[in-house]
Amino acid sequence: MERVPHRFSRYRRFRRFGSSTLVALALALALAGGGVGTPTTATTATAATAADVNLVRNPGFESGLAGWTCSGDSGTTVSSPVRSGTAALKAAPAGADNATCSQTVTVRPGSSYTLGAWVQGAYVHLGASGTGTTDVSTWTPSAGDWQRLTTAFTTGTNTTSVTVRLHGWYGQPAYLADDVTLTGPGGGDPGEPVPAAPGGLTAGAVTASSVALSWNPVPGATGYTLYRDGTAAQNVAGTSATVTGLAPATSYRFEVTATNAAGESPRSAAVTATTAAGSGGGPDVPRHAVTGYWQNFDNGATVQKIADVPRQYDIIAVAFAEATAVPGAVTFTLDPALKYGEAQFKADIAAKQAAGTSVVLSVGGERGTVRVNDAASAANFADSIHALMQKYGFNGVDIDLENGIDPTYMTQALRALSAKAGSKLVITMAPQTIDMQSTSAGYFRTALNIKDILTVVNTQFYNSGSMNGCDGKVYAQGSVDFLTALACIQLEGGLAPSQVGLGLPASPRGAGSGYVAPSVVNDALDCLTRGAGCGTFKPAKTYPGLRGAMTWSTNWDAANGNAWSNTVGPHVHGLP
Repeated sequence: MERVPHRFSRYRRFRRFGSSTLVALALALALAGGGVGTPTTATTATAATAADVNLVRNPGFESGLAGWTCSGDSGTTVSSPVRSGTAALKAAPAGADNATCSQTVTVRPGSSYTLGAWVQGAYVHLGASGTGTTDVSTWTPSAGDWQRLTTAFTTGTNTTSVTVRLHGWYGQPAYLADDVTLTGPGGGDPGEPVPAAPGGLTAGAVTASSVALSWNPVPGATGYTLYRDGTAAQNVAGTSATVTGLAPATSYRFEVTATNAAGESPRSAAVTATTAAGSGGGPDVPRHAVTGYWQNFDNGATVQKIADVPRQYDIIAVAFAEATAVPGAVTFTLDPALKYGEAQFKADIAAKQAAGTSVVLSVGGERGTVRVNDAASAANFADSIHALMQKYGFNGVDIDLENGIDPTYMTQALRALSAKAGSKLVITMAPQTIDMQSTSAGYFRTALNIKDILTVVNTQFYNSGSMNGCDGKVYAQGSVDFLTALACIQLEGGLAPSQVGLGLPASPRGAGSGYVAPSVVNDALDCLTRGAGCGTFKPAKTYPGLRGAMTWSTNWDAANGNAWSNTVGPHVHGLP
């Protein structure tokens, strides 16, 4: 969030290459290591037999990135476009990283294999290394729609594994891949079959954040993979497991597969289980809520007291807590320029809470320098936030760290705070758009890590520039498509709809770029919850439980006659 009226956008534009540069690039590709082939389908080696199987695990990315490793956190999965099924790989080159996504597969020595994948994008490569003979690669310079790449190889006399690789090229946009295949004799014992699907999947004890599951053993299986709502949740060796990190009072669908060296079985019959409501019922936040940031400083917007904030706001985030000399610890002091007494501030917070509004303390902002990057700073963060909650009466904390976040230790800090504050704790987040492009990014990972105690993530859909949507297309900020296609990444990436909100400026002066009229915010809300009011992008399904919207700030809203809250507030509260 900003303390000044304007801030330049922070994003990278991809350069467009001229024809001479493309020629040079093609030459570089041909000379690069790894045996780059020609931009056509490679010559097919010995045909696979009827007994051959696809050895690639999670070949269609239906289980997220399970089984795959992507360089530099470059990979994620998208629900559109896909070649088949419900997901595809999307990986974005950046800087010196060409977005390599790879998987090591068990093979047999002296055997023939055919490698294939469906790809989309510019300069997409497919290859295999560690073959023991000649490593192979094939590529396409431009695939505007799904295009099949294939190549083949024979393993060496001592080769028992190979690495399958997909990658893009430096300076190019993200590429897509789906339905990767490596067909040939399975590794392990020559006659070993793929195991059968497990039977008897049963849900046992449930809590507010976990479900216990068990199933029957499968002959020949060496492990099992649990799926939650279609996505791989965890790998286990035995025939029981407890899935944790779930949201209270939420229904989940579970399946399980059996695995061995020959491959993965079909999925079992699904079972559904609903988590408990949780102690105390969770935070007192409405099903659909409006969040507004209240400025503890004067930057030209209307100076307010907490009591002045309109009733349309369900969550007020007091901006901001400040770093101290103690690593991870924060403090808060009212800005003298506001001429706001501490006793009145506390009384105003209590009055808002009595009227049903939550008031949280926001940490960070544009100039925030809070660092939580080890166990000590995580403990200091939790202790200091809890102390400020007790002093002022805050309901919780908002995380608005725009200079990076360590998911391991921020998770640790927020869980420690939850243990201190109890089930009514409100936790909100306000990441930038770049922070929520991939589930591997620090902010997204933190949100998923604390999903069982997280209230809402209100991504800042402004000061951004163009970004990728969940369909793999690039959208410019300032449109309903930008809001819906980017929110879709979070909705399909593992967050519950109730944990997703749309963050926008309250007026053109509230941000450097990205302001949209309140009516556009309402259109985006309708598109995501009802399937109406969409632009060119329309999500594959609706999300009636979407939490709502956020604005920076209540002060800029007041300076603009409260036009934002008067328009968006009633609309949010009227969502299905």
